[in-house]
Amino acid sequence: MKVTDLSDAEPRPRRVAVGTFDGVHLGHREVIRGADTVLTFEPHPAAIVSPAGAPRLLTTLERKAELIGELGVHELVVVRFDEDFAARSAESFIDDVLVGALRAEHVSVGENFRFGNKAQGDTGRLLADERFETRVVPLLEVDGEVVSSSHIRGLVLGGAVEYADKLLGSPFTFSGEVTRGDQRGRTLGFPTANLLPRDGFVVPGHGVYACRAQTADGAVRVAATNVGVRPMFVTGRGELVEAFLVDFDGDLYGTHLRVEFLKRLRGEKRFESVEALIEQMGRDVEEARAIAS
Repeated sequence: MKVTDLSDAEPRPRRVAVGTFDGVHLGHREVIRGADTVLTFEPHPAAIVSPAGAPRLLTTLERKAELIGELGVHELVVVRFDEDFAARSAESFIDDVLVGALRAEHVSVGENFRFGNKAQGDTGRLLADERFETRVVPLLEVDGEVVSSSHIRGLVLGGAVEYADKLLGSPFTFSGEVTRGDQRGRTLGFPTANLLPRDGFVVPGHGVYACRAQTADGAVRVAATNVGVRPMFVTGRGELVEAFLVDFDGDLYGTHLRVEFLKRLRGEKRFESVEALIEQMGRDVEEARAIAS
């Protein structure tokens, strides 16, 4: 899939799905269905319009592009959202972006989509414009609840990654560069990849999770992953994501690792002894192996 800045978009007839699409969850996928182009915003508009209330995000732009590409979309067009773009009127967004830059013939949005300065534009304005056809997609419900990015963020923060994955349509992932740890995991018999949480992005609630870990070479391994502050060993580094890779004996320091969270196994806790910790880690690894294999 091609990723293009709005300023570089080639004018051609398009079927465009428009939205922030954080998480690319099941509801977003219904909005995107049938589109050849997705128009999205980077950073999240709330980070510019209302920084204090901006949500912690589920996906980076790179992960969003990956997920959208898997849906068969040909092009992701990115609006570099800033104060100038936020000041655009709803009419300007339609005239200059959808019609002018993208030559949209069909526009797909969710029923709660708003656009233009102070969110003055709504689906009614899109439906009233005869230059393109508009498809307004109702909010999707699963198990009697609306599927939304905010709801999924709450699930992930609460550790309910198994249900969050169901609403996302794919596993919640956390990725980053492996930092140099204290090597204690290796001395305990469980090689560890340490990842630092990224500001502005969601991290699962503290606990131990069954995961799959994908290394830079594309290999996928089972991992038991601890998210928290490591109460057994105070290091002063604050919150950390530690992936204990199963059947791995290499050095991942400085490489990129992606961790897919599948199920929460237990809460984070302090053990009476290192031996008790090792015993529990063994059980965690075996349970993670059963779930992730």
